[in-house]
Amino acid sequence: MDQITNVHQKALSINMDKGQYGTIAEIGAGQETARWFFRVGGAAGTIAKAISAYDMQFSDSIYGKSSRYVSRDRLNAMLDLEYKLIIERIGEKRCHESTFFSFANTVASRSFTRDVDGQGWIGIKFQSSPCSEPSQIDIHVHLQAKDVSEDQENIGTLGVNLIYAALNYHEEPEKLLKSLMDELSYEEIEIDMVDFSGPAFAQIDNRLMALRLVEYGMTAGAMFNAKGEIVHPADVLYKKAVLIERSRFNPPTLFNLNMLDCAQEAFLDDHDLPENELIVISEMTLHNLKAGEDICAIDFLQRADILCALGKNVLISNMGEYYKLADYLFRCTQRPMAIALGIPTLNDIFDEKYYENLPGGILEAFGRLFKYDLRLYVSPCIEGECDEFTTTDNYLPKEHLIHLYKYLLENKFISPLNNINKSYLTIQSHEVLQEIKCGDSSWEDKVPEIVKDVIKKRNLFR
Repeated sequence: MDQITNVHQKALSINMDKGQYGTIAEIGAGQETARWFFRVGGAAGTIAKAISAYDMQFSDSIYGKSSRYVSRDRLNAMLDLEYKLIIERIGEKRCHESTFFSFANTVASRSFTRDVDGQGWIGIKFQSSPCSEPSQIDIHVHLQAKDVSEDQENIGTLGVNLIYAALNYHEEPEKLLKSLMDELSYEEIEIDMVDFSGPAFAQIDNRLMALRLVEYGMTAGAMFNAKGEIVHPADVLYKKAVLIERSRFNPPTLFNLNMLDCAQEAFLDDHDLPENELIVISEMTLHNLKAGEDICAIDFLQRADILCALGKNVLISNMGEYYKLADYLFRCTQRPMAIALGIPTLNDIFDEKYYENLPGGILEAFGRLFKYDLRLYVSPCIEGECDEFTTTDNYLPKEHLIHLYKYLLENKFISPLNNINKSYLTIQSHEVLQEIKCGDSSWEDKVPEIVKDVIKKRNLFR
């Protein structure tokens, strides 16, 4: 089949295919998907019912009460009920000639009273073959157009793209993923979560799909939890303080975990926070994951397996600069934030070449980084042939940045991690990886016991 990228052609081709039949239910700003199918003609061949449950009381009476109307719970209630109804009412009559689907969205866009970016949940529950058990795709979108009508058009286009992709590309998940952005602008709509489930996607690892979202430029960041489940960052971070450690985790070492534990202890103490109000995240950027120009899926999943075994929430991002990470996190929470890092990373943060694209250079970058309640917790390091011990107290950036550094240090935007186990400072992740590959058992004393067990049991990094 030739790939169709035009949304008009997609809607028309679905309408002309008598083997596909379903319902469309939309709440809030997402009223545009059904309109596409009626606009192109022949909708009777595809749509059994189109419903707009706009009023909250009407919506509750149909789908049950919900604490939030724009939520994944509401999306799933819509998909489940509409799919159940179409199977009950016409399933027996058409089951051998049609595959059935229910499509739903619940969206809040920018409005006169709500001058913030819109967001919403979009999904489809569908049969991949007649009489088969249903599969499902859930998507979360962040709407970034400055005009409400543009948001609405974009939601309609994405809805058609999703229905077409689910029905035609479910055997090619990466093709499916890319096609969702046909005729859409990355600057106006961001897909920051996608979750595949059901028999059509039995072979899909959703963590890999989260990586692809970031790799394809569809979002700046995607998350999964310690169970390997795809989660929406705003749901996880809502009203939570956040501590992040960025690393390759290839593999995670005793130093990685010790630095994070020390940073967590300092962070909770400095802000007088209970532990249950803090979310700890292990972050890997695309740069961390690349070997040359490419990202190896197997290598990524090996690292993901280990981090999940350690009970970590994982963020995959393309935010190389830390001020971009701070902007991203602030979309999800306004509580205190912290980043655990070492002296080599602090060197990078004070390297002005990374801020040449900003009119205000390093000052603008630091202004954007520290305008939030954010702190850098910095581990000492041992470097050089003389094993020089460098801490936040004796660290020196370039001469013209010394006063800027001292200002940040004195005002506790930068804080030392003096309780690090100094015996771990000589552990280098790339050396541990090489020892694993060479069969040198020395690596076993440089990683946590859980990491050692997972690597040996699954024969990773060979």
